[in-house]
Amino acid sequence: MNRNLVASVFVAAPLLLALAGTASASPVGGYSVQTVTDPTGTNFINLLGINNAGTIGGFDNNVTAQGFTLTLPSTFTPENFPGAASTMVTAINNNGDTAGIYTDTGGNTHGFTKIGGAFATVDNPASVVFNQALGINDANTTVGYYAPTQGGTPGQIAYSQSHGAFTNINALLPTNVNSQAVGINNAGTIVGFYQPLISTSIGFLDVGGVISQLDPFGSTFTQALGINNLGEIVGFWTDGGNVQHGYIDNNAVFTSFDPTGSSNTTINGVNDLGQIVGFYTASGTANVLGFVGTPVPEPAAPIAVALAGLIAARLKRRSIVKA
Repeated sequence: MNRNLVASVFVAAPLLLALAGTASASPVGGYSVQTVTDPTGTNFINLLGINNAGTIGGFDNNVTAQGFTLTLPSTFTPENFPGAASTMVTAINNNGDTAGIYTDTGGNTHGFTKIGGAFATVDNPASVVFNQALGINDANTTVGYYAPTQGGTPGQIAYSQSHGAFTNINALLPTNVNSQAVGINNAGTIVGFYQPLISTSIGFLDVGGVISQLDPFGSTFTQALGINNLGEIVGFWTDGGNVQHGYIDNNAVFTSFDPTGSSNTTINGVNDLGQIVGFYTASGTANVLGFVGTPVPEPAAPIAVALAGLIAARLKRRSIVKA
């Protein structure tokens, strides 16, 4: 969730509940959409990553962030960094390993991974007070950012991290006040965003150190937040009325996406099956709901129609031969 991730530092937390209700799926723009509600009852939940097995990572409870993984329809497994005041799971790879964020009891924010069941802190040596790990691929390379102050902004610096070695992605970007690397696939292609000014945001794609801008619909505030191994990208864009919409980028073809009854939508993750996860504010309320969108296959032609087409084709072929 990147507007919240940019500057939010969360404090202390009870464990989240084991189960939560989910709404029935409904069709939206070629997707079957399932709404996921907050199991703690605070009406705030973010779904941030999904792997090919359909396991989801996220967090709930806006005041006290509590991390989890979710197996649909409603099985939540708490995931909180040991001894932390709060935790957010931001990404999950196809091995079930996760990346995320935790806040310590001193108010400092750290990135983390949970690989093979073992937690580890992921902090860029340039800062011990504010780090966030936001994406992880199957090789356990992570992406994220650090900031020089405990508040986390301005001065955010995007980076990638592999086996303890950090690469400064911000150095590849145009001059900015903030940058975040948010998603990475198995080819090492990275997506994220940078802010030339606090009031603007531009998505970016990093392919082997070559940067391209991602700016769907000419928006002045857009962020690229997730990428799968097919190169499909997801994020959000903001329209002229300051309403936030999710988007899906399939080979530079952008599609805007908003679940029914939503406002201020964000798509944060996409797997190789094209399933998307994110969150939205329910219209007319302050409630933040998670959602999962599963592509609906195009209906196959009925057998009778297919046979009629085949017979017609054969008759046409025969008539051509006779002529």
